[in-house]
Amino acid sequence: MKISLTSVSVNDPLHAFKFYTEVLGFQEKMYMPEMFLAIVVSPDQPDGTALLLEPRRNYGSKEYFAGIYQAGLPVIVFGVDDVQQEYERLKGLGVKFTKEPKTTEWGTEAVFDDTCGNLIQIHHP
Repeated sequence: MKISLTSVSVNDPLHAFKFYTEVLGFQEKMYMPEMFLAIVVSPDQPDGTALLLEPRRNYGSKEYFAGIYQAGLPVIVFGVDDVQQEYERLKGLGVKFTKEPKTTEWGTEAVFDDTCGNLIQIHHP
């Protein structure tokens, strides 16, 4: 068994699609703006796990994710080869970080705001 598709809840899938592709560098797997459907993949693994940018609309999800955001918790972790290098690249593109790169016994990490209601962690072990 393997993970083929996972999702991240976003305030606006169309805005998220633009941010995740144009800023973060993911590639389009499926994009149907009329259906508010956006699925992206890593350019390094186009046949790997896909990420559904899920609209945040039902079952109290707005309140739930607002609480996670306010607590400063990332909703997903993206692996990178070099956290400092990715931090500099994203910062140069205007991405706002809530946590600068820090190395601990578990590796190096940084956290940024995805402009869609989430904090995202980048990590390298």
